[in-house]
Amino acid sequence: MKVSTERIPESQVVLEIEVEPERLERSLARAYRQLAQKTEVPGFRKGKTPRHVLERYVGRDAVMQEALGLLIPEAYNQAIEEENVEAIDYPNIEVVQQEPLIFKATVAVRPNVDLGGYREVRVEREPVTVGEEQVNEKIEELRHRYAILEPVDRPVQMGDRVRADVRVSVDGRQVFTEDDAEIHLRQGVPVLVPGFVEELLSSGKGVEREFSIDVSPDHPQRVLAGKTCVCTVVVREIKEEKLPELNDTFAAVVGEGFPSLEALRERLESDLRQSAEQEADARYGEKVVDGVVAAASLEFPPVLTERETEQLLRERVSSSGAGDVERYLKHVGKSEEEVRQDLRLQAVERIQRSLVLSKAAEAEAISVSEEDVDAEIERLVDSSGPRGDEVRKIFGGAGGRDALRRSLLTRKTVERLVAIASGDEVPPPAEAAEEEVGKSEVGSKE
Repeated sequence: MKVSTERIPESQVVLEIEVEPERLERSLARAYRQLAQKTEVPGFRKGKTPRHVLERYVGRDAVMQEALGLLIPEAYNQAIEEENVEAIDYPNIEVVQQEPLIFKATVAVRPNVDLGGYREVRVEREPVTVGEEQVNEKIEELRHRYAILEPVDRPVQMGDRVRADVRVSVDGRQVFTEDDAEIHLRQGVPVLVPGFVEELLSSGKGVEREFSIDVSPDHPQRVLAGKTCVCTVVVREIKEEKLPELNDTFAAVVGEGFPSLEALRERLESDLRQSAEQEADARYGEKVVDGVVAAASLEFPPVLTERETEQLLRERVSSSGAGDVERYLKHVGKSEEEVRQDLRLQAVERIQRSLVLSKAAEAEAISVSEEDVDAEIERLVDSSGPRGDEVRKIFGGAGGRDALRRSLLTRKTVERLVAIASGDEVPPPAEAAEEEVGKSEVGSKE
């Protein structure tokens, strides 16, 4: 058997395979025997039809196709083994000629990842600031949360909280319905669609109001975007907010209680700063990985993009609660191809990041021990409160531990890349590997 290989773009290999005539003849004989067993030819029992009679009856081409179906998979598997081709998907087969048999097999192989100068990537950290205005906004949120609600007998005003029956239709089709909906009318905080809150102002209890709102084309809900919504509302109850005064007495009743308003403000400022720093750290990690991806050279087969696109589509359908693809497409107002086209861009980004992080973990000799997984399970159990036993059961099995191991490997890899991009002193991969081995040996002795 003669085999030639050619690597083509997008991590694919083309094998041209020429099979010996004797081997094709043996496959034709096998094909004849198989067809004879399942083909009824007048005047002959199954399995007893002479070959030349069967060929005339079913046609030479039918026997050849049966033979190729037997021979090509065998020849292909032998070829990729002999040529050390690491296929990751089924091949695309093209028969060049039948006698002698020559066929081409185009197959996806493992991606090629070159990290380039990933250790030279440097990313500036963004400063974290918490302004007085942010603290004031949190104070106002608390005032609204601790407000006293008093029923009133007057038309709706801004700041009120109302209970109402709401119906929304688009093009004669009802797209939203809720009885006894709780609505908080706050300036600048949209409900359903922009303009809905303003239309409710001056509404009286028990009176049905109908109004239309032209929705912007860029509204996130495609079923509403660019449409005219017809809203029908019946207000059932109106309550006025009585906000507490902003003083030490108010601070004393918030949460666990604070000795003064100033102490409350300091706590809010601290919480906001901590939250802002965590978000900044997450964004910084994303930027670092983006930088490493940009510095890398990547090549991967199209089949990976299609698989990841399919996974993203399943995730979208699941998170939307639509139940199936058809309902989801109706909900977003797009065709399946439009949705898949949008998701392919995300799929490519996911694949690039995954490949780069895997290669970086390998280059930096990063590993996750069983002790690491055990510690992570305990951390998750401790933070889950009453659900701790359930969490332990979920991650105690082989599948759960593997998922945690992958998550920890990604986390440790990003942490290493962040340290490098921050300009910290990070030992070269060989030294880092020796340190990891040393830690493992110490841990095993203990």
